[in-house]
Amino acid sequence: MDVDAIGFDPNWTQKIVEAIASETGIPRQSIRLSCSHTHSGPNTFRLASISEGLDMVLSYLEALPQRIAGAAWQAKTNLQPVRVAAGAGTCDINVNRRFCTPHGVRASGFNWQGAVDRTVRVIRFDTQDETPLAIIVHYACHPTIMAWENQRFTPDYPGMARRVVERHSGGTCLFLQGAAGDVGPRAGYSGDLRDYRRAGTLLGLEAARVALTLETLPRRQRFLSVLQSGAPIAIYAADPEEPPPTDLRMIGRSVELPLRAVGQVVQLEAEANRLRSELMRLRSQAAEDEIRAATARSTQANWRAEMARQYAGKTSVGWQIQCIRLGPIALISCPGEPFIETAQKIVAGSPFDHTLFSGYSNGGFGYIPTPRAFEEGGYEVDASPFAPEAAEVLARESIRLLQEIAGETSTGTDRKLVSVSPIGG
Repeated sequence: MDVDAIGFDPNWTQKIVEAIASETGIPRQSIRLSCSHTHSGPNTFRLASISEGLDMVLSYLEALPQRIAGAAWQAKTNLQPVRVAAGAGTCDINVNRRFCTPHGVRASGFNWQGAVDRTVRVIRFDTQDETPLAIIVHYACHPTIMAWENQRFTPDYPGMARRVVERHSGGTCLFLQGAAGDVGPRAGYSGDLRDYRRAGTLLGLEAARVALTLETLPRRQRFLSVLQSGAPIAIYAADPEEPPPTDLRMIGRSVELPLRAVGQVVQLEAEANRLRSELMRLRSQAAEDEIRAATARSTQANWRAEMARQYAGKTSVGWQIQCIRLGPIALISCPGEPFIETAQKIVAGSPFDHTLFSGYSNGGFGYIPTPRAFEEGGYEVDASPFAPEAAEVLARESIRLLQEIAGETSTGTDRKLVSVSPIGG
């Protein structure tokens, strides 16, 4: 499932997944819940930091599990055989966001020399008569174009990209966020709707271009004869070459990611309460800039206290990685916000022709910075419960999972649902 939300904590993820399992009969371990990570949608986590409108947020959340389960039920009810092909393009709406100021302060901005992946990965599903049924677009970039000036709920650029793909390619478009922990938009932190629509249009047009070049039923040109005209014209027959059927496979595993010390719960909760009270006092008498600064301090104190409640005294945490295989295509995912360098390492070590690695899936929060990022410091490091070696563990175990599913062979109980075309580089 692809949901326009910043993400869900483990509690709400469990409610949604259980609703899907109950409505569809699909085993819980075979369900993937992914979020686009839009920052201009309703708040679905850190509810303790919300001082106004909490009743509206809870009303929204309480209705979500059944709505999402209904969409899953509808999709399962309409199952049909498909052919599938995958390809890739490129789009430069993203940039590494770990900017370092002249004074050595790390901030979310533009790091033009930092790691970034501008690959647009596309999967196209066609019905048996070659009508586009669905298209998956995978890209790594924080949906933070709409920022503090924004007064609307929006899907940010992923929503516009989906709309453009559907308009030009047909079928239903799903967006899968990549590993965007240290990657943001080139035009970000704006209140102008035109900014996210422009970025989404650029991404959508590139994804649509790739989708339109893919052939789910390849054809071989066979020479027939020469037609005499003003010039001799070679006549060919386009012979379809049905690709072999393949299995839709899924496996998952919980891996232990190492944690670092996150502080004492009592002390951090007291600090969060103090800053929350200070914010409430300032709301009625301070200037907007002062209130914004106080809100930031309160928010940061709240997530430090929440990290302590979850992880204090622990040295590691189980982290779910999950892989879906479609022939030469692998969709692998994990919770949290891995950095793009981790994704690049996983893709490089993958035995599949097309590997789509995503964070923001199946609940759970927390940046997973690289060891180098820990040396540099900054917001993502401060907000992370993980130890510096966690990213290496995640990459190693993800590659191992990919190798395992690549080596699996079909069994008599497997359902052959799709044909996979090798076309589309």
